[in-house]
Formats: sequence, C-alpha cells, structure tokens
Amino acid sequence: MERFVRGLPKSELHIHIEGTLEARMMFDLARRNGVALPYGSIDEVEAAYAFTDLQSFLDIYYEAAAVLRTEADFADLMSAYLARAVADGVRHADIFFDPQTHTERGIDMGTVIRGFVSAQRDAAPDITSTLILCFLRHLPAEAAVEALEAARPYLEHVQGVGLDSGEKGNPPELFAEPYRMAVAAGLIPVAHAGEEGPAGYIRSALDVLGARRIDHGVRAGDDPELVDRLVRERVPLTICPLSNQRLQVFPDLRMHPLKRFMDAGVLVTVNSDDPAYFGGYVGDNYLAIADALGLTRTDMVRLARNSIEATFLPDDRKATLQDEITAYVASYPASP
Repeated sequence: MERFVRGLPKSELHIHIEGTLEARMMFDLARRNGVALPYGSIDEVEAAYAFTDLQSFLDIYYEAAAVLRTEADFADLMSAYLARAVADGVRHADIFFDPQTHTERGIDMGTVIRGFVSAQRDAAPDITSTLILCFLRHLPAEAAVEALEAARPYLEHVQGVGLDSGEKGNPPELFAEPYRMAVAAGLIPVAHAGEEGPAGYIRSALDVLGARRIDHGVRAGDDPELVDRLVRERVPLTICPLSNQRLQVFPDLRMHPLKRFMDAGVLVTVNSDDPAYFGGYVGDNYLAIADALGLTRTDMVRLARNSIEATFLPDDRKATLQDEITAYVASYPASP
C-alpha cells in the first residue's frame, strides 16, 4: 500500500508553505539571518510540538516564521516543499501563504511572492503549483484589506484567496468585504471553516464569502442538511487527517468522519496542512487515514481522483492528470 500510495498521481490542495518549515531549516535560516531562537536544538524544537489545540500550534508556527527574511529564504522554503511533494506523487499543488505573518514583521510583500515564484518556476514541469493568499482571521478585516492592497502588484502570481488562523470566535462573515475585493480582483475564494468552529461557519463561508472549496470542514457531519448540500453542489473538502489528530480535533483517527463523508458522496480530499509540525506530508496522511479507517487501494484512487477534480486547473489539464491516474493503476500489480 505504501509504495502504491506514494507513486499515485495526486494533487495537494491544503498546504501552508510556512507549515513546511522543518526544524533543521529553521536553524539554518536563523543562523543565516542572525535570528535568535528560543530553542537550543532540533530535538528541543520538536519536543515543543505537543499541541493541545489549534492556538497552541499557531503560537509556535508564527514564532518560527520569524526566520524567513529574504527572497532566498522564501525560495528555499518553497523548493524544499515541492521536492517532498514530487516524491509523494503530487503533480499539482495549491499552496497557501500567510503574507501578514511576514509583512507585520516589516518584510516586503514582493520579497515573499518573488521568492516563492522563483522556486515554483524552477520546479516545473515536474510539479505545477499556484499560490493562495490567506487572510489571518485573528487580525481585523481592515488588516486583510491592507494585505490585499500590498499584494495587488503581484496578483498575476496568485490564484486564490483564503482564510486561516484561529477559528474560534472569528466567523467568516467578518471578512465579507476583503473577500468581495479579492474576488473583484480575480481571485478564487476558498476558506478554512468547520475545523474547530461549528458547521455554521461552513455555511457562512459558502453563503457570505462565496467559497468554492472548504478547507477542513470536518464539522459538516454535525449538520446532515449541510452534508446533503456539499454533495449536491459538489463542494470539495480539503481534509488533513494528521493535523486533525495532532490538534486534538480527532485524537483517535478511527473516529474521523472522512469515510462517512466518502460514503455520503462528499468530494473529500486528503492533504497535509502543516506537515513539518504534524508528523507527515501528503503520502503519510493517505497512509494514516487508510490504516485508521481500513481504506482500500480503490479508496486511495478515489481520493486521488477527487484531488484532481477539486483543483481549479483547466479541464484539459485535469483530464491529463486523471489519465495519469488511470495509467498508473493499470500498470500496477493487482492487489493480492
């Protein structure tokens, strides 16, 4: 199963590039840029990854991002992720970035985006990728507008707009105006909703923000009518099993709703979220949820096909990637 899953062509649709900052790179960039870290060793950093909830993770996540200073830093971060993704069979990735995490520290928006784009260009055609600019929901909507304005000169490199950070007490509707502006600027709307927040946040993301994909969305199961709507409207959920486990959303993956969503006909996908912190990249997430829920090779193929359908790629590119899956499965030895 492991060899099959890692070679299976797929897309990754829920990956925070800042969340791919491995501890070793964190130390390397800290030395490069003269940044003092509150940790004495890689082991000490990784020992801090005992999260109790989303906020306990975010505290470390934002702290670690302080080592990213130059265009080369952002390029190195992106290059490292894309290489790992290729090794996991990822053919396309929609990549979240949090510009406010950097601009709040005085880093120029252009430094961030130019660094990412240079690495994306170098990685093609082995893997294609697009950027999704995320607003930090723990900051006010006015700050989101400022981030969008700062990004305007670079929007040719950005495909979508998203919403992340601490969900509790920060409903999607607070960001209706920044989203309206982003969509008017040509960005495709997606949103984190229904991770720690209630199912109602998913409805708000769809109805108020116009989200075309829901990131996480695991609380949809609390609202059967909402599940019916997700099926009817073919709204994708970008689910991240190891993240859900490490952040105590579902401490026991055997209780995860992914299989129930699949059985109901929801367009679910598997992704890694912040893999440097949560114990695995996308292939590891496929394998972990397969083991926990008893998923089959056929289920893995369905999830990979879902990941292609849920992209915002042109139809011809989607068809090509689906054909790659078909050829891969046909060439692979049958299950014993």
